[in-house]
Amino acid sequence: MEPTVTEPTLTEPAFDAHHPPRLDLIADCVHCGFCLPTCPTYVLWGEEMDSPRGRIHLMDQGLSGEPLSDAMATHFDRCLGCMACVTACPSGVRYDRLIEDTRQQVERRHERPARDRALRAAVFALFPYPRRLRALRGPLRAYQASHLAGLVERLLPDNLATAQALAPRLRRRVPLPRRVAARGTRRAVVGMLTGCVQDAFFPQVNAATARVLALEGCDVVIPRGQGCCGALSVHNGREAQAQRFARRIVDAFDGVDYVAVNAAGCGSSMKEYGILLRDDPAYAAKADACAAKVRDLSELLDELGPVATRHPLPVTVAYHDACHLAHAQGIRVPPRRLLRDIPGLTLHEIADPEICCGSAGIWNILNPEPARRLGDRKADDVLATGAALLVTANPGCLMQVAAAVRRLGGSIGFAHTAQVLDASLRGLSPEVLLPTR
Repeated sequence: MEPTVTEPTLTEPAFDAHHPPRLDLIADCVHCGFCLPTCPTYVLWGEEMDSPRGRIHLMDQGLSGEPLSDAMATHFDRCLGCMACVTACPSGVRYDRLIEDTRQQVERRHERPARDRALRAAVFALFPYPRRLRALRGPLRAYQASHLAGLVERLLPDNLATAQALAPRLRRRVPLPRRVAARGTRRAVVGMLTGCVQDAFFPQVNAATARVLALEGCDVVIPRGQGCCGALSVHNGREAQAQRFARRIVDAFDGVDYVAVNAAGCGSSMKEYGILLRDDPAYAAKADACAAKVRDLSELLDELGPVATRHPLPVTVAYHDACHLAHAQGIRVPPRRLLRDIPGLTLHEIADPEICCGSAGIWNILNPEPARRLGDRKADDVLATGAALLVTANPGCLMQVAAAVRRLGGSIGFAHTAQVLDASLRGLSPEVLLPTR
């Protein structure tokens, strides 16, 4: 059910002069409706104002002087930012730019309820800080080993119950060296983003990424203290926080040929550092230069071409398009080509790949009930493939779909593209990627 919202009495226009959604981009929308069947919130609720063209209409109203009411802000907040509409739009509407500019207006100018403000404050005091996330590993492992999760989940508020249910089983974390030397002839010097959730909850993905890059002839540079890339902040309108994080990343990765990213949402935001830091005279040019070097791992490996030997890996794989890889970055072919080039691997496609799994950064924590519905829908489609292993390129997707599969009582392995390539390049058995019986 849609939440009930109340309309405050307001007279101030919705948007101020600091990068409001652009009227020329709004004018590109001809309201044709091609976006509707690809929009997860429209699919869930069938509400026009919870569709991309509906939100664009609200942006136009805001630019015309309408106030930023609770209802308007709620419709903007409900957007997952999956950008499936950008892929579907025949008119090339830049909804990605429109919603990001709108989000920072909403975040600065709209007063949310106290409970919502407190939840968001807690999330952003934790998730963009790798050290704080790593500090949770010990208590979380003890909690998972206690077998209290089911009982605690029933006692927690819905948002917190969702957060604890998403947490994966933690594996031993071995810190990566600052540099991993290329095997054979060096082809490139590649900086590697370790990320926040990826570093704390999926250290095995980062380790596999470094090994694969080295085996493919890359010197891998892993700067200490690189911190958060700012993606989570920029996708939620926290512009100033995102800019602080972005400056640190720009400085950390100076002097490399490429910056390899193994989390789709991070790569999407880093490729737009030039926009994020456009008003900063000290960083605008450097941000553009850094953004030009950013590559998703699959994109970079496909661009360089293979040199390392692929050993057979007999396993059936369902590949899930992370939204910020397929829609925001337009990368669909490279990961599939990398997987299909592995001898013995069989690739299965998932039905309705354009519909988001419901993770969307922290959207599943802020909107647990609709996120569960999207997650269960995606898990059903994944399990219907009959594949033994689900592969994707984003930690949020892995956690979201894994939680949904557990709810449905299904069984499938979960892996990042890097882990599958790593297993093939090292000649490992597919059993290392599959769930233990």
